[in-house]
Amino acid sequence: MLAKSVAKDAEEILLATDMIELGARLQVLQAETSLSYDRLARLYREIRGCSPPKGMLPFSVDWFMTWLPNIHSSLFYGVYKFLDTHTPAKKAHALIEAYRLYLEQAITDPRNASDDPVLSFTRAWMLVRFFDSGMLQQSRCVSCAGEFVAHAHDPQHGFTCAICRPPPRAGKTRARQAAACVS
Repeated sequence: MLAKSVAKDAEEILLATDMIELGARLQVLQAETSLSYDRLARLYREIRGCSPPKGMLPFSVDWFMTWLPNIHSSLFYGVYKFLDTHTPAKKAHALIEAYRLYLEQAITDPRNASDDPVLSFTRAWMLVRFFDSGMLQQSRCVSCAGEFVAHAHDPQHGFTCAICRPPPRAGKTRARQAAACVS
C-alpha cells in the first residue's frame, strides 16, 4: 500500500515538474495533481528559482478569438485532440506533449530566447478546459477546410478563418515596423 502511494506521489511530482518547466501557474498544478499547495510552491521555487506568480488565471474565451491567438490556439488544439484520441497520452500528459509540439512550431527563431510563444501553457490549459466545458468548439473554414477555435453554438455555415481572411492590419506591430526600419 505504501509503495503505491510513493509511486503515485513520484508520478505526480514528475507531472508537476513537466508543467512547471513549460510555464504552468500554481493554480494549474493544483487542478492537475493532488499535491499540496506548499509542496507545489516549493517545487516551483526549486525548478524556476523564484516564487510562483500570484493572481487570477486568464478567464476569457474572447482572447482565443483574436486573429493571431486564434491561429496558434487552433494549431495547439488540433495537436492536443489528436494526441488525446490516438495515443496513450491522455488529459494532462496529452496537454504536455501537445504543448511541446506546439512550441517546436511556434518559436520562429530558436536562437532568440525572448521569442515567447503566443499561447502560454496556462492559456493552453484554459483552452482545453473551455472545450471540455462546452464554451468553445471547432469550426471548419469554407476556404481552406482547416478546423479553428470558435465560440460554442456559433453558426458554422460560412465560417472563414483568420488565415484566409486576416484583419487589415494583421502583423503590423510597432516592433515589426521598427525592425523593418533598422534593416
